[in-house]
Amino acid sequence: MNERSKELEEQVLRTLSASSRGPLKPKELARELGIPTDRYRHFKRSLTGMERAGKIYRVKGSRYGVPGKMDLRVGTLSLTRNGDGFVRPEGSGGDVFVPSVNLASALDGDRVVVRIEGRPPGRSPVGRVIKVLERARHTVVGTFHRSRRFSYVVPLDRRMSRHVLVPSGEESTADEGDVVAVRIDAFGDGNGNPIGAVEHVLGSLADPGVDVLAVAHSYGLALEFPPEVLAAAQRSAGEAGRDPGADRVDRTDLVVFTIDPADAKDHDDALSVRELPNGHLEVGVHIADVSHYVVEGGPVDLEARSRGTSVYLVDRVIPMLPEILSGDVCSLRPDVDRQAVSLFLELDPRGHVHAERFERTTVRSRRRLSYEEAQQVLDGTGSLGADLDEALRRLDDLARQVRAQRVARGALDLGLPESRVILDQDGVPVDIQKVERLETHRLIEDFMILANEAVARATEARGLPVLYRVHEPPVREKAEELEQFLHGLGHRLPRRKVLTPLDVQKLLDAVRGRPEEELVSTVVLRSLQRARYDPANLGHFGLASKAYLHFTSPIRRYPDLVVHREVVRSLIVGEPARERDPDEMRAIADATSAREEAAEEAERDSVALKKVEFMERHLGDELDGRISGVTAFGFFVTLDAYYVDGLVHVNSLGDDFYRLQEGSYTLVGDRGRRRFRLGDRVRVQVARVDKEARHVDFLLVRKLDRTKV
Repeated sequence: MNERSKELEEQVLRTLSASSRGPLKPKELARELGIPTDRYRHFKRSLTGMERAGKIYRVKGSRYGVPGKMDLRVGTLSLTRNGDGFVRPEGSGGDVFVPSVNLASALDGDRVVVRIEGRPPGRSPVGRVIKVLERARHTVVGTFHRSRRFSYVVPLDRRMSRHVLVPSGEESTADEGDVVAVRIDAFGDGNGNPIGAVEHVLGSLADPGVDVLAVAHSYGLALEFPPEVLAAAQRSAGEAGRDPGADRVDRTDLVVFTIDPADAKDHDDALSVRELPNGHLEVGVHIADVSHYVVEGGPVDLEARSRGTSVYLVDRVIPMLPEILSGDVCSLRPDVDRQAVSLFLELDPRGHVHAERFERTTVRSRRRLSYEEAQQVLDGTGSLGADLDEALRRLDDLARQVRAQRVARGALDLGLPESRVILDQDGVPVDIQKVERLETHRLIEDFMILANEAVARATEARGLPVLYRVHEPPVREKAEELEQFLHGLGHRLPRRKVLTPLDVQKLLDAVRGRPEEELVSTVVLRSLQRARYDPANLGHFGLASKAYLHFTSPIRRYPDLVVHREVVRSLIVGEPARERDPDEMRAIADATSAREEAAEEAERDSVALKKVEFMERHLGDELDGRISGVTAFGFFVTLDAYYVDGLVHVNSLGDDFYRLQEGSYTLVGDRGRRRFRLGDRVRVQVARVDKEARHVDFLLVRKLDRTKV
């Protein structure tokens, strides 16, 4: 957008916001702005573009107004599994609740205009979708079925409650029960079903790999790179590999090494440490110089921007960059020279940063370490050689000091467990393991956070056009719900207008080691907003950080690549900060935030599928677990042995009629007052497994002692 168009948009928004007559017709608005007659047609086209973008809204009589003055909100729709939705408004403001009957034709992820129709006290506003501005998906994955009169597809994503009708002749080669990807040609009006055509037949859900393939198609993940992108990556790997570029410093003398999961294929970051004459330590954080290989605006860059992030599904990686870059020339592999952007931090023994500098470097990793191998050195049960052993111990000592400072200012450590699905060579799940968090995980996390904060401070000080990683404080409604829940457990938060990270961290410290620790951590997590990318530095609540961004993973995250270009341009080469279109930066931030969210959901779904498949062999088994979620229709239980969730439906609790007490996350029986609360321990029986619905049903055997482990 040029400056003239931008100025016109700002004038339109100011005029409509200040209008005492309400919405204005185009000619009335043109008169207010002094638009000459020969520019009126162009002016109307500009209004149409602003309307399409959701910046203004047209009401009856072809009058325009700004959404905020008409109780309208523009935002992204997220559907729950029971069919209701929430719209997250763009800019400021809390979520708007949209009942399923008010969704019209909108689907999960769509960008919509919602009209607020009610404001229940103590709850989110209630609204109705009145327009879909942008569709999140044009392809749906589901199971193909035939009836006597027509064919239809039942979406695998249960947030899509309506079947997609498939007209005769649009079935491709699909047979009954096949998993297919169907292109939506008409979305309906809310009363009628969407209509589409089968584009891909993926196979039976029971076939190896089809389940995860279905997840990839559901989230629009590109499994292959276009030929022109692969060709451009190949050229870049050769040309940029032969020319290291200007201002490159040879740092191959440093003891550099990577620490990653044992099965990692790409290595973004490496560390080094050496003692300085003044007794301080210099930590080098060496990050793959992807910007050297990916030309801004070129085919590889545009494809990476579209993908936004690499996606780590349970049985495969869908990379942001072609393999020749992500797994080869950009990856900091051992025993080969690699180009890097290095941040050198001078720290004293107590972990305080005294100086920092940036270099474009050539480094050579001495060793590719797994977290487990590095942990053996710290535990004294293994050795990697004198140099590496000493480096790891020094870094561990520093990391503990750096971490203590971060915790002291209020950075949150929720410590919630994660799971790993173990597959055999045919992709069949053979075990579900809880991931153990080692000190080496913390070590890498500590130095990556430290580096990201250092870069954020430097870019903000120079006004560089980068994307910050922002995490805003909890909205007031969520904070009040958290306070109400904690009161029921005998815990309190300080009464403040705005909750601080230190308040939350003190709470987490207070429950550490107690029976309710995991319960409180889960509820705290649910009360927090999502972290996202933004051109403005809005701080990071979870890290209690005034400035934070992502710098350390440019192989797999596009915002990191944006940051690298500005670091190289201004902090290393010394060029002045460049001007970038704010609308373009906002578009990149919003798109990469959305792609990250989709990637996380796809990763969770792929794991959930394999968990369900794994539980098929445990039908009828009795297992212990903890209530991890409570709804009006039942409670979810996470098993101790396998870290798998399943539902105990209220209909299976035949002893009473149970009602949900939302504030306390509790189901209570009307007659016996029996209670099932988040965190309660129970024994359940695996009753039913539905792979298509990604669902496991449990039957309650009995409640257990809450303190039993």
